Amino acid sequence: MSETANRFTTEALVIREMKVGESDRLVTLFTRDYGIIRAFASGAVSVKSRRCTATSLLSYSSFTLVKKKDTYKIREAVPIRIFFGSGCDIEQLALAQYFCELAAIFSSDGGEGTEFFRLILNSLHFLSGGERTLALIKAITELRTAAVSGFMPDLVACDGCGKFEDDIMYFDFLNGKIYCGECKPENQQIQPVSKTVLSAMRHIVYSRFEKLYSFSIPDEQAELLSNITGRYITVQSDRKFKALDFYESIKETSYEKSRKK
Repeated sequence: MSETANRFTTEALVIREMKVGESDRLVTLFTRDYGIIRAFASGAVSVKSRRCTATSLLSYSSFTLVKKKDTYKIREAVPIRIFFGSGCDIEQLALAQYFCELAAIFSSDGGEGTEFFRLILNSLHFLSGGERTLALIKAITELRTAAVSGFMPDLVACDGCGKFEDDIMYFDFLNGKIYCGECKPENQQIQPVSKTVLSAMRHIVYSRFEKLYSFSIPDEQAELLSNITGRYITVQSDRKFKALDFYESIKETSYEKSRKK
């Protein structure tokens, strides 16, 4: 079969890169149309190569690939957007790498194609633009990822009595359900949530994608929301996210430095 018959073009985000030999790269692509693809880019390490920028980590590019048996090779790569260049904020970069880890894991696990791809790209857009707090972008990405990957929580009303809201409701991380104070179960995986946090969670899970990022909450509430969504996706997927641990360590270091000033 000719190379032309196995050639195709797709847009993709580079979520991992690894140098191979002196001048080549092995990249992991989160593609719009084909999920996760690992491909070789010959000569891409050289700054003189047209593929250098397009195959760098966190580059969103158009790729022309050729498949030979189980191997993909990049024939052409044209950058569309570079999300983080030199001199970027370390916390932003750490969070972006966490989003890449989510893409690698949940796309492989069957995360709902087009919306999940748009979710990761839009979150990187808001993250790089500084238009939302990091905590809020993280929470949106985590909870919507869970929702489209088979872990959608039921936030409509108390699972026990049907009460829509109270001053304080309780979120069950194991079952993904909410309860009022009278119906809450006695277990270790439950946390009180305010009206503000619950409203934000409902918006993230149930809103149309076009409206997903169109809200804001106070910073303190956003931090609480972020803690909840991080714990929820960890419990539901039964995974440890290395990039999340790294982000949390960077965040803690930044906080300690700010206190000493």
